[in-house]
Amino acid sequence: MPQRAETDAESSRHSDHSCRFNRVAKVPLGLDDDDSYMDMSDEAANLKPRQQHWANKMQFVLACIGYSVGLGNVWRFPYMCYKSGGGVFLVPYCIILFICSIPLLFMELSVGQYTGRGPIGALGQLCPLFKGAGLASVVVSFLMSTYYSVIIGYSIYYFFTSFKTDMPWIDCNNRWNTPDCWVPQPRGNNASAPDTSRTPSEEFFENKVLQISPGLEFPGQMRWELFACLICAWLMVYFATWKSIKSSAKVRYFTATFPFVLIIILMGRAVTLDGAAEGLRFFFRPNWSELKNANVWINAASQNFNSLGITFGSMISFASYNKYNNNILRDTVAVSAVNMITSLLVGIFAFSTLGNLALEQNTNVRDVIGDGPGMIFVVYPQAMAKMPYAQLWAVMFFFMLLCLGLNSQFAIVEVVVTSIQDGFPRWIKRHLGYHEIVVLFVCVISCLFGLPNIIQGGIYYFQLMDHYAASVTIMFLAFCQMIAIAWFYGTDRLSKNVKQMTGKAPSFYLKSCWLVLGPCLLFAIWVLSLINYHEPTYHNGRYTYPDWAYGIGWMFASLSLICIPGYGLINFARASGNTFWERVKNALRPNIYECKICGEHHCEHDYHEQEQYMLTQELAQMYKPKSTHLQLSQKSGYNPMHAAKAAEHGLHTEYTYQSKHESQLAAEQQKAV
Repeated sequence: MPQRAETDAESSRHSDHSCRFNRVAKVPLGLDDDDSYMDMSDEAANLKPRQQHWANKMQFVLACIGYSVGLGNVWRFPYMCYKSGGGVFLVPYCIILFICSIPLLFMELSVGQYTGRGPIGALGQLCPLFKGAGLASVVVSFLMSTYYSVIIGYSIYYFFTSFKTDMPWIDCNNRWNTPDCWVPQPRGNNASAPDTSRTPSEEFFENKVLQISPGLEFPGQMRWELFACLICAWLMVYFATWKSIKSSAKVRYFTATFPFVLIIILMGRAVTLDGAAEGLRFFFRPNWSELKNANVWINAASQNFNSLGITFGSMISFASYNKYNNNILRDTVAVSAVNMITSLLVGIFAFSTLGNLALEQNTNVRDVIGDGPGMIFVVYPQAMAKMPYAQLWAVMFFFMLLCLGLNSQFAIVEVVVTSIQDGFPRWIKRHLGYHEIVVLFVCVISCLFGLPNIIQGGIYYFQLMDHYAASVTIMFLAFCQMIAIAWFYGTDRLSKNVKQMTGKAPSFYLKSCWLVLGPCLLFAIWVLSLINYHEPTYHNGRYTYPDWAYGIGWMFASLSLICIPGYGLINFARASGNTFWERVKNALRPNIYECKICGEHHCEHDYHEQEQYMLTQELAQMYKPKSTHLQLSQKSGYNPMHAAKAAEHGLHTEYTYQSKHESQLAAEQQKAV
């Protein structure tokens, strides 16, 4: 009787726990139906590595190369190089590439692959105080998505225009041409270009495609043809990304490989044009006095980060879908090498054509065209017109440009979508339900924010956003990211993580760039840019923005920059501790996900049915089965076949409490037997 009373009392004390465990145990094993059996909060779900992976290694490499060898190379590199004075741009470009860009690319791939999260979740785990740096990357990517799609829209417009019998950018006999239009003359003709002359391709882009207004203060009307092209561009982006990497990876097999062939062919043709040597001298011969210009260093840094896709969250998101033991170093070298070679090939092609135009217009390369973001739609159509079967080459070129733009846009949209899903997994599941709805939501919002770029004064707005949203802020984001991971999380920890994944720790070169060289160079460029700052202009300085426009530009920049201190203050306020330094210390402490079963970050237990099965094993040690279809007397450990079979038939297990004394008696009886 005393033993019975003790048993009843102990049962009463554990009644609340037994109710919870009975609810857990009655769920069919192997089902991931709801959160009724897994007490997984939003924060916990954000920490857990995702289970979706690339189908094969090639898909990941093509995704990285497709993003890096995209508009960042074919559109942005020639535009930035020409704007920065030609060959002098290559000097800071190469310095920043080897000291900052390549080490930072390796760091982002490592962080994404180890945490299995997007930029917000990854930085939030490694250094919660700097979680805002990940959010800032997503904000920059969102802003870029609003105007990168405009480049795709331009490409669609030119693509369909190229099918006309007579391409409209080869002569001055069109209604949009002005008296300043002048067709470049063949070599040997004594005709000289007027001082204010403009090529047919330049007038077609500004007067027909853009119908450009005198300035940003004259917004003008909506360009409905471009509006239709923009809608078409977003439809293609949506249907290529609505299934996440399952759909976009298949599209990249073509969009990431076709452009290479055409770039090499076009470069081979461009270097044979008359005057190409003068353009190449401008491209490869630096004017050393321009190195003191802060904008050259800012442009070189932004071009590095734009072309490689670092600090935008794209590479972290791509790497988060990798398998745990993927070789990160090999991917870093491959992507960096392909990116650098492609930039040089495109530069040779663009500046050879510029040299030819300068010769035919009897002017120098620096003044042959404007330095606006539409340079690609002025130089390349002019080059197409000099090719045999010009119409065929024009169609292929603008189709290539469309592929490159889509590659870049796929990565940008996936960063935003991945970050939203990582940050609010439960809310997304309950209110939106499907991944396709999240992608549609992001695409529609980005499209609406991109509409100001396609009004008659939209090209001025376009350049303003590109300068402030994707150039000025990038270096500061890269600096904060390096400080957060290398200094506060620690290179030793990161090296240990890399060694766990690949079996080999990072080299001394990478560690020194993370700790000292990279942050110092980025900080120096940032300070130099503030000391020697120049506002952006359009068309070689012929148009100067009004003062209020620079205020709009800094507003775009602040949208991302404010995320870092803002989120830092939030995490500081949430951190535990009685004193200021205790809170700071706790806010800097890594919050890496650890498996409840084995304590590892990545393991074979990262599935709900496995955790469910292990839970039943633990319960079996405390409760004696009254009636069960699942034999728990077998050897402990996870048996996937057994768990799957139990889940398939929806078997339930009920338990009754067994006291400690009764357990001891049962054990002694079993020994005696």
